[in-house]
Amino acid sequence: MTKIQGYAAWRFLVRFKKGQWRHEPGEIAVLDLGRKATVDDLDIVKGQTEIVDHCLVVHAPNGGWNARGRGSILFSLREYEDSHDGAGVVLTSTVGYPVNAPHRTAICADVAWYTGPLDDPSDTSPPAFAAEVRDFANYGNEAEEFLAIKLGDYFAAGTQVVWDVDVLREELIRVYRATDPENPAVYRRGEVAEAEPAVPGWRFPVDEIWD
Repeated sequence: MTKIQGYAAWRFLVRFKKGQWRHEPGEIAVLDLGRKATVDDLDIVKGQTEIVDHCLVVHAPNGGWNARGRGSILFSLREYEDSHDGAGVVLTSTVGYPVNAPHRTAICADVAWYTGPLDDPSDTSPPAFAAEVRDFANYGNEAEEFLAIKLGDYFAAGTQVVWDVDVLREELIRVYRATDPENPAVYRRGEVAEAEPAVPGWRFPVDEIWD
């Protein structure tokens, strides 16, 4: 995780837009702009961006296994969406959700199941379900702390279920629920994961990510 302040943060944004950020897949840059970041600042970065503790948080482009994990979950949810008309929609990582949470005023998921309106810019509904897929930079004490805080923000905002998808090391999915966030269900290869009650009846074979 890289923390940048003031004028250097604005210089970073210029380099980022030009594709000049040398990063590790999944790396996170925390930008202190010298003022409170707002939802309007999300338009500066055309990518996965959040507002955390008044700072703009930019997620680096992802690596191959991260992309495969996201794509597998996205495709499965799209099939669910097609067979459950009106239940909700699956959305990608470039969508920022305005929320009222302890550390975030905007949150962004790798993959999300959303049941709110798509055409109301004033809406503050969080995703009902969010999947966070790990990448190379998403391990270690700092990364674990970042994820723990984000989980708390998801649940404070109203998200029902969050997946922690480990595609690189343990090859499993941890399913956290707002009703019992300290005791995630764990699904490994050969098992079938779920996101109850956020996505009723949807099932996802864990092996689909790798096979």
